[in-house]
Amino acid sequence: MSEYSTDKLGRREFLGAAATAGLLILKPGLVRGTAANSDVRLGLLGCGGRGMADVTSMITNGPARVVALADMFDDQLQAARKRLDKLAESKRQAGINASLMFRGPKAFQQIAECPEVDAIVVATPPYYHPEHFEAAVAGGKHVYLEKPVAVDVRGCQRVIRAGKKAEGRVSVDVGFQIRNAPPFVEMVRRIHAGALGQIGCGQAYYYAGFIKRPDWANASAAERRLRNWAYDRTLSGDILVEQGIHVVDICNWVLKAHPLKAIGAGGRNIRSDHGDAWDHYNATYFYPNNVHISFTSTQFIKGWFDVCERFFGSKGTSESHYEGGVKILGDEPWDAFPNPAASQGSGFSATGTFTGALKDADPEKHKAFLASITGDQLHSQAEQGADSALSAILGRTAAETGKEVSWEALLKSDAALDAKLDLNKLS
Repeated sequence: MSEYSTDKLGRREFLGAAATAGLLILKPGLVRGTAANSDVRLGLLGCGGRGMADVTSMITNGPARVVALADMFDDQLQAARKRLDKLAESKRQAGINASLMFRGPKAFQQIAECPEVDAIVVATPPYYHPEHFEAAVAGGKHVYLEKPVAVDVRGCQRVIRAGKKAEGRVSVDVGFQIRNAPPFVEMVRRIHAGALGQIGCGQAYYYAGFIKRPDWANASAAERRLRNWAYDRTLSGDILVEQGIHVVDICNWVLKAHPLKAIGAGGRNIRSDHGDAWDHYNATYFYPNNVHISFTSTQFIKGWFDVCERFFGSKGTSESHYEGGVKILGDEPWDAFPNPAASQGSGFSATGTFTGALKDADPEKHKAFLASITGDQLHSQAEQGADSALSAILGRTAAETGKEVSWEALLKSDAALDAKLDLNKLS
């Protein structure tokens, strides 16, 4: 039995609640040209920690095997191949053929055009997500696109357009795995059913420590930027868009809307790494019905880690932590973890793989993606992913400018970031 309580929520109901709307039912076997119950042949584009966590989970939790790898750097490819070949051996699967390992600035095109690949996990630096997503869709691949889908307005618009082209042809999932974490799914179901009454305001925060990366002392400045893209404001979108977006997405999910405007502040007071990413943000998001959400984030603190959302309503309050509980207090109380010890996790994860309340988030998310392919029930989360990315960009823009920024003004700006990197010089 599960260690969290969902009362009347069974597996069938959970999967229905967690699935994305807009499913298109096709005849079995038409999507990939293979038997509907055969392994999904995965290609991994971006062989870093999060991408490896994604495909490892897919292999472990669903009918999938990795057949192709793509990355800018050979050491990343070789390390990924070694780990995945070992996992494949334990699953009695074939290892990765050297001919299906693509390196350099054109690797994303090569894996997108590879006929041996059914689906691609895109886990490259976020700055490149729109281009890599477009290529994967153009190649007829199902896509698991890590968040954020883009780091600027123009990139989000590109993802939305490509997502529309994907509809009815391939499945597109975006890496907001918390939307599939059973405790969160049940909490949101109850909120939408009226457990909080009228929501008046909320609080959301992501308090994390510094993400330590190698120094790459012998690398050029450009290569160091790319390898340690999490330190770079343009390549990552900065900590609000790359990391804090998870709690922003949950706010959008709970409130069934994106923010109408935002004000904010932030800066780089503590960090001393070679990048230019800020180490803290503070923003107030204004949602429909005059609901204000206070958002804060850090990426430098020591000795503590917590991620949480609270919503305050006329009938009660909800509280949802990565670790430490998911519950509703008030007129309709509910607790996902009657045994508090079951809600405790193992601390911060740089790859985004958590225990505690998120123990089943990745497995359920990845199983749902694979099931949409093998069951020929295609769905697209591209627009939803872009909506949450734009919400995070709204807060970042307000903090950068020190001015109130509206949703309409943000979209009209068509803002685009320029990394000023020539990848051909790094190949």
